[in-house]
Amino acid sequence: MSAGALCLAVFAALTACSGGTARDADARTRVPSWKSGVTPSEVGELMHVSIPDEATDRRAAHQNGFQDDGLLLAFTMPTARVGAFLTRLAPEQPLTHRAEALTRSVKPMTPFARLGLKEPETLADVRGGPVCAPCAGELNSLEVAVHPVDARRSRVYLRGVD
Repeated sequence: MSAGALCLAVFAALTACSGGTARDADARTRVPSWKSGVTPSEVGELMHVSIPDEATDRRAAHQNGFQDDGLLLAFTMPTARVGAFLTRLAPEQPLTHRAEALTRSVKPMTPFARLGLKEPETLADVRGGPVCAPCAGELNSLEVAVHPVDARRSRVYLRGVD
């Protein structure tokens, strides 16, 4: 058997032994992909974050990745209660305040646009930063951003890598 024929035979055998269908191959090539039907409570559990009872407009997404998954959680809550919520996240360093939107182009791997929201980096008057390193369990990192919606309410954005 020639070397070319041998290579072709080995390739055919490996392809046949993969056991996958064309549909399975399509699913593997669609990574990253978004999980459907995920709830804010489920994402909160993966992030080890308790969503405050008074939180409204709760939104969440879970993106399957090649090695790590992306997690998004956003909700609105009374601005007066944000400080207590952030304290429970136990940031290792004080969160920073940014008065202006970032001027550079922002294209995160797990965009909040998936939730119908602007990226926190594109907003002015945002407080945020990392809140765990290392995080518990499978969670590798978690960042928070807080932006005032109006005089009484703020939106909390959480982005995690699992």
